[in-house]
Amino acid sequence: MHEPKLSGFGGFKPIHFIIPVLLGIAAVAWMFADEFANFSLSAIPFTTRTAVCLIVVIAMVVLREFGMTWRYRAITDSDLSWRRALRVCLMCEFTSALTPSAVGGSSVAMVFMNMQGINFGRATTLMIVTLFLDELFFVLSCPIVAIITPIDSLFGSALSTQFSVGIQWVFWGIYSAIALWTAILFVGIMIKPSLIKRPLVAIFSLPLLRRWKPSVEKMTDNMVAASRDLRTRTLGWWLRAFAGTVLLWVPRYLLVVALFWGLLPGSDLWLVFARQAVVWLVLMVCPTPGGSGLGEWLFTLYYADMIPIATLAMVIMLLWRIVSYYVYLIVGITLVPLWLRNKKK
Repeated sequence: MHEPKLSGFGGFKPIHFIIPVLLGIAAVAWMFADEFANFSLSAIPFTTRTAVCLIVVIAMVVLREFGMTWRYRAITDSDLSWRRALRVCLMCEFTSALTPSAVGGSSVAMVFMNMQGINFGRATTLMIVTLFLDELFFVLSCPIVAIITPIDSLFGSALSTQFSVGIQWVFWGIYSAIALWTAILFVGIMIKPSLIKRPLVAIFSLPLLRRWKPSVEKMTDNMVAASRDLRTRTLGWWLRAFAGTVLLWVPRYLLVVALFWGLLPGSDLWLVFARQAVVWLVLMVCPTPGGSGLGEWLFTLYYADMIPIATLAMVIMLLWRIVSYYVYLIVGITLVPLWLRNKKK
């Protein structure tokens, strides 16, 4: 298989960093214009509980990076060292911050694994595995959250409101699409790739879709190659990889739970956790880089009934976005170029 040239970083330019930052700033400025004018530190509780909460938030960030690093170690049979696996992890996070959807970085993980010494054909197979596992996590976890949590609480305190009804339709629409895509991936990589390849190629041979046919053919060829390898994998291999997937997603939810516990005592912490499942599912198909703009807007509006003070809502939302998004832009701008110049050191 032809291996792509890896000089540079996919053609990213300064504008790719600037756009998501500006979108986030614009969203915050638009939603909290009045709060900025009347901002008061008195609305923020500075207590031992607050300090503990920030420590827990940092611990959750570390845990999720550990989970992703462990997953790359698991799927490569430990051929990636902990240091190289962490590099792949952080480069994927950086790419996700610059591309649409919350898992955008997974689609180029094969390039990053190849840069760390994994054969490109094998890296392509493993990239499909990470995509499948991420989608599978949501397919399995979202129904559990919806069953445990009362619907009127999960989607807002008043289902008659336009937002509550809208977020419910959006959630189940996106979930249905992801469940279908996960089923396609499962059939394509575990049962019979030809069942997926032939109809997809036929569909994208139609005049209106023909421009995407080469990309679809490449994707299905990769799926066929991946299937041969993945069908030989043991149940233990899959369980280790999925455990890493759980570890990289659940801490994303828990860090928001920690923020509510520390800054807004008395909050319904399970509801905070459950709503994070909805937020991240929506961000998976967000068209803006890393969900910038939409993430800030959705979080603030969705949790509005749980945060009585607007200033506190702004603080919690900003802390959430800093540790779940902007920190990876900073890491990418500072460290990734150095790693790219020293690919396998």
